[in-house]
Amino acid sequence: MFCYQCQEALKNQGCRVNGMCGKKGDTANLQDLLIYTVKGISVVAQKAGTVDSEVGHYVVKSLFTTITNVSFDDDRLIDIIKQGLALRDKIKGKYNVSGDLHDCAVWNAGTKAEFLKKAEAVGVLATENEDVRSLRELLIYGLKGIAAYADHAIVLGFEDKAIFDYLVEGMASTTKELSVDEMVAKVLKAGEVAVTTMALLDKANTETYGNPEITEVNIGVGKNPGILISGHDLKDMEELLKQTQGTGVDVYTHGEMLPANYYPAFKKYDHFFGNYGNAWWLQDKEFATFNGPVVMTTNCLIPPKDSYKDRVFTTGNVAFPGVKHIVDRKADGIKDFSEVIALAKKCQSPTELETGKIVGGFAHNQVLALADKVVDAVKSGAVKQFIVMAGCDGRQKGRSYYTEFAEKLPKDTIILTAGCAKYRYNKLDLGDIGGIPRVLDAGQCNDCYSLVVIALKLKEVFELDDINDLPIVYNVAWYEQKAVTVLLALLHLGVKNIHLGPTLPAFLSPAVVDVLVKNFGIGGITNVDDDLAKMLN
Repeated sequence: MFCYQCQEALKNQGCRVNGMCGKKGDTANLQDLLIYTVKGISVVAQKAGTVDSEVGHYVVKSLFTTITNVSFDDDRLIDIIKQGLALRDKIKGKYNVSGDLHDCAVWNAGTKAEFLKKAEAVGVLATENEDVRSLRELLIYGLKGIAAYADHAIVLGFEDKAIFDYLVEGMASTTKELSVDEMVAKVLKAGEVAVTTMALLDKANTETYGNPEITEVNIGVGKNPGILISGHDLKDMEELLKQTQGTGVDVYTHGEMLPANYYPAFKKYDHFFGNYGNAWWLQDKEFATFNGPVVMTTNCLIPPKDSYKDRVFTTGNVAFPGVKHIVDRKADGIKDFSEVIALAKKCQSPTELETGKIVGGFAHNQVLALADKVVDAVKSGAVKQFIVMAGCDGRQKGRSYYTEFAEKLPKDTIILTAGCAKYRYNKLDLGDIGGIPRVLDAGQCNDCYSLVVIALKLKEVFELDDINDLPIVYNVAWYEQKAVTVLLALLHLGVKNIHLGPTLPAFLSPAVVDVLVKNFGIGGITNVDDDLAKMLN
């Protein structure tokens, strides 16, 4: 295997035996083979001249499945690959696609051994040129994030064919010999599509569940048994709340599901207790102390320990060997959480980790409602700077940098955040500025779109020609591929001088880093004091 798609790639170079995320070598190789299968479908769909919804949905789900911490199940991966090969050949027959096709569009296999053998030959390192490989992988990882956000929207009944078209175009392009300029253009186009996709998901979420509101979220525990739900899927959240009503079981969010607390549609449920714990990487400790069942709805799963493995349920694209899986809802149907609820009733209530409340719900609609107050604070000098500290959290000790950075920020600065990076500072007592909290949490990683809308509105209010003239600096933490998608979205919008940490991605070759530095001012991080002096100059 060789994998370097996440921030924790071994020695910031790449994992070669097993993944730091916990996936085994064979699993990593099969994920590479699934990507190769998607490339084949994309090549054939381009030749056919059409991308129908069946192709679009398959590409979306397959790309999402290969994101870090989603699927660890080899048999499930092989089954998805087989579905892809059948779909690829179906398109060929339907549209009479033939001729000289790339190997990804013609290969086949039958046994698990054959799949594994093929997988070893089509991984990341099959592209020998380092810079070509870097740009191709940068594009693919951006497309994976787009696919994840598109999948969330599809679940709620919202989709856009143009997104499917570009996913196919982008994946097919990685099989072609393109110039550096052409590959860079594909990457920047992915940034444009990322903005479109996040806007679609924002529409899906808000039209379905209402606009997030400023909310105090309880971080303590109750006396009833509970179910902990993690990940990002709000539809799963809705159905779980409905099915647990009147059962004597409380529901708690974890990790990236925290922002579900901000949506009006969920506040009517009295048994929706609050949030338990912190970011994804602490789940091995927090799932154990929660005592009740845990539902993993999307990525963020780490290999569960035996002490609580029998209480973990996966659903959607998430899968782990030996863990119970809740099957997908059928068209116009619902998921059945009855087994989870039955188990919860037999469990003890959660062990208390902390007490108190945290405040969130500062998505674009809520912040724009406070626009006059925010603008007055800037004009008066009460607020000197906004710091975008969005993105992902992770295990590396060096990520304590972000806690220290938040603590040392001047009192006239406000943090804009989204994603699980916020767990490094959202429980600090940083106070407020004239009633405006100094940490404004917009929500999940996909809600970085809200931060974009806020920035563009401020640009309009202050009558600026360039978004980079705003008193906003970017100190973004990344871990997995959705963060790459957000980065590409910011680059498309012309945002420059983004600081990315705790390390620059291993998949960026020196030459590609040079392009990003020259064209966009992308930089890493050093130490808190020096970075504060540089960013707040």
